[in-house]
Amino acid sequence: MDRPEVRDLVYFVAVAEHRHFGRAAEQLGMAQPPLSRAISRLERRMGVRLFERTSRRVDLTTAGEVFLRESRKILSALDGAVGRTQQAARPQRVVLAAPAGAGVGLLAEVLDAYRLGPDPVPVEVLFTTALGAALRAGTADAAFMCGNDNLDGLDTVDLLDEPPVALLPAGHPLAARDSLTMDELEGEDRFRAQSPPVALDELLDRIALGELLVVLGASATSRLGSSVVAVPVVGVPSNQIVLAWPRVARSVARDRLVRTAVAVAEVTSARTGVSRHPGAAARQAAVGQI
Repeated sequence: MDRPEVRDLVYFVAVAEHRHFGRAAEQLGMAQPPLSRAISRLERRMGVRLFERTSRRVDLTTAGEVFLRESRKILSALDGAVGRTQQAARPQRVVLAAPAGAGVGLLAEVLDAYRLGPDPVPVEVLFTTALGAALRAGTADAAFMCGNDNLDGLDTVDLLDEPPVALLPAGHPLAARDSLTMDELEGEDRFRAQSPPVALDELLDRIALGELLVVLGASATSRLGSSVVAVPVVGVPSNQIVLAWPRVARSVARDRLVRTAVAVAEVTSARTGVSRHPGAAARQAAVGQI
């Protein structure tokens, strides 16, 4: 069988997602007849019918459903390969992705330690909620992530297990409590299950002004002033912080950052009593081989 071209996959995915040749052609910026011919030619080359066509609708066959999943994977992998290649051609630097407010105390310590270490390169912090996507697309070299995130295709090292705390304005009725539950927090109008993607200083200002309540890892409490109170949240698993990076990419500067993060996590754990994940010791041994 002749191997389909990337263009064939792009055409197929567009038709499969729209379930309509006219709308797919409009999205692709082409006329409908050549798009229909391209799909028919792809089906002949594969020897498989991908679509069931009637005068009113276009549906995927069972084989078409499979090919849609696989085509999306291929196109995503290709986009990632292009992004990582472009990244390799840029001046040496490390892009570190992180969710706003999550593990920020640890993040700051890692950056300080890295910059004081041997042969540092510039580190750019990318605050985003799409951490895995940033790594796979090549827009980030490493990312602080949670252990329950999708880590497929990534190498990781466990850093810390952080107990969750609720951040509330100092004058809030719940701020005097010894602990809180998620049910109690979800009953508050200003509670946000997802922290806004802003810098921690802005987040704390908004909490102090009574605009929102959030749950973060305990490391964020190192930045609290008198206007914001942290109250432990019970019945919620600890937030396992890991450092992740693309398995297929090699980077001396990135690997040095990984080793620095592990060393800082050890010191932080000993200083604060925040535990390391049970698998951290084995992962640290693996990092020693980087």
